[in-house]
Amino acid sequence: MSTIPARLARATRASGSIEEARKRTLKLYRDWYRSAPEICTLYALSVSPAYLRHSIRQRFEQNRYVTDPRAIDILILKGQQEYQETMNVWKQSDHILGILLENPNRPRERKTFLQKFYEGRDEEAIIPAATGV
Repeated sequence: MSTIPARLARATRASGSIEEARKRTLKLYRDWYRSAPEICTLYALSVSPAYLRHSIRQRFEQNRYVTDPRAIDILILKGQQEYQETMNVWKQSDHILGILLENPNRPRERKTFLQKFYEGRDEEAIIPAATGV
């Protein structure tokens, strides 16, 4: 299915209340939920739409208890941008598998110095120049 990029564009706006933000969040969730089969088809994913829906639900559940309307507006904006980029096929299947299907609650394993040395990198030793250290 070819899409028109402007079809999914939404103007940025601020929610007047928590209820309005909740309605906008539910609309975004429904958009993601309903498009799960199409996403699986567009990107030829090896997962079922049910699994994709489950991962979408997990992403929304992470921010379930955010109560600041401004923070909710930012999350809605980012979610809408991700949705537009996904539906317009501006991503690769690796992005979908890595971003949407990644388990965000999984703890990162700590590697020893020798494990990092054998891999040829030590990320903790690199200090970004912007830190001023």
